[in-house]
Amino acid sequence: MHRRTLLAGIAASGLASAARADEPKVFMNYTQKELDDAYTQLVYAPNQKQVQARYAENSAALAQRIGPPKTLQYGSKPNERILYYPARRPNAPLFVFIHGGAWHFAKAEDYMYPAEIFLNQGIGYAAISFDGVDEMDGHLEPIVDQICRAIRFTRQNTAKMGVDPQRLTLGGHSSGGHFAGVALTTDWQTLYGISPRIFRNALILSGMYDMRGPRLSVRSSYVKFTDENENSLSAQRHIDRLVTPLILMTGTLETPEFQRQSRDFAAAVTAAGKRAELRTGRDYNHFEMCETLGNPYAIGGRAALELCKS
Repeated sequence: MHRRTLLAGIAASGLASAARADEPKVFMNYTQKELDDAYTQLVYAPNQKQVQARYAENSAALAQRIGPPKTLQYGSKPNERILYYPARRPNAPLFVFIHGGAWHFAKAEDYMYPAEIFLNQGIGYAAISFDGVDEMDGHLEPIVDQICRAIRFTRQNTAKMGVDPQRLTLGGHSSGGHFAGVALTTDWQTLYGISPRIFRNALILSGMYDMRGPRLSVRSSYVKFTDENENSLSAQRHIDRLVTPLILMTGTLETPEFQRQSRDFAAAVTAAGKRAELRTGRDYNHFEMCETLGNPYAIGGRAALELCKS
């Protein structure tokens, strides 16, 4: 490279850095674009579509091998269903999973692929079906209600499902991890008439626990955030209601915000004198973390089995 070209490149780089330094910060040390990117998974996980296709393909292959999951209706709407594979023995533990999808897409049928590793260990597997935010006119609160009603239904129908009511484990990933955190910090007695001690433990992968960052990001283009629901939908602000021990997970190839959210929530829970362990999946991105639930030797599957057997 000629010296003049090299100097021009250095100068351009310096100008770009200066421009970057002059951009306003909208949250923590993020510019608007950086914050939007930190809540847009495709920017950090270019294989998103391929991995999500494997979720669906492996779930369909499982149904071909062992039959389709059973279905229970917890409400009157078509999506208000629980899909589950009962354990092959009575009075078994149950892993209850809340899937992700950026709050507005994905379906529970595509998240049945982990079931086999649980069934092989005498554990049942259930996935909650619910509507997306697009069907709720941009509101997340009705989805939280769906999920909480599904959880209450499961707790009240453990005998019908062949489940030990004292051995329920909650799982969630991404926006499903967000919903899991909200469910675990819900005022169950007041709102749903049952004790908050529903789950023996919980495993949340790549979740979100404070809505300030998402509210300021591109996600506000399809979610209707307000001051009130920013607070009510932030599990980290309601740790006083948390009674369930947690394992939180994040991958090293996740967006910086998804890594920070898990670190901050784990720190806040432990600072409050409650149990939360943070585990890190090296060289996994956001979608690959969820895929590990289907592998008993990978970080997600190993932890889920550990909790169900505890």
